[in-house]
Amino acid sequence: MTDTAIPTALAEIIDDFQALEEKERLQLLLEFSRSLPALPERLANHLELLEQVVECQSPLFLTLEKADDGAVQLYFSAPAEAPTTRGFASVLYAGLNGRTSAEILAVPDDMPEKLGLMRALTPLRLRGMSAMLGRIKRQLRDLDAA
Repeated sequence: MTDTAIPTALAEIIDDFQALEEKERLQLLLEFSRSLPALPERLANHLELLEQVVECQSPLFLTLEKADDGAVQLYFSAPAEAPTTRGFASVLYAGLNGRTSAEILAVPDDMPEKLGLMRALTPLRLRGMSAMLGRIKRQLRDLDAA
C-alpha cells in the first residue's frame, strides 16, 4: 500500500484484501464481520446515543469518543444477520480505532474502493461503506470543533 494517508493497520488490511482473488475478498469481509466488538454496556441499550448510517441496507449505528491522549475510540452496532455491513464496520474498527483525528481525517474518501469489492458487492452496499467512513469523519470534525 503506497498511500501514506492511510494508517498502517488499515493499509495492511487493504493489502490483505488486494492479495486475494475477488471471491476470496468477500470471504475475508465475512471473517471480519465475526470480529466486530460488541458495544460497551453503557451504549448497548442506548442506540439513540449512536448515529444511524441510513445509507446502509442494514441497520448500522456508530459513534466515537476521543480519549485525553487524542486516540479515537470507535463504536459500531450492526446485526449479526448483516455480515457485509458488520464486516466493513469491523474493517474500519480494526484499521482506525485508536488512531488520532488527524490520521482518520486524512484517510481518502475512496478507501472502501481499495478493498477490491467493487464487482462483488452492489453499488448500494458500497455506498453504505463510504457513508460509514464519512460519518466517522464528520463526527470527528464536529467533536474537534466543539
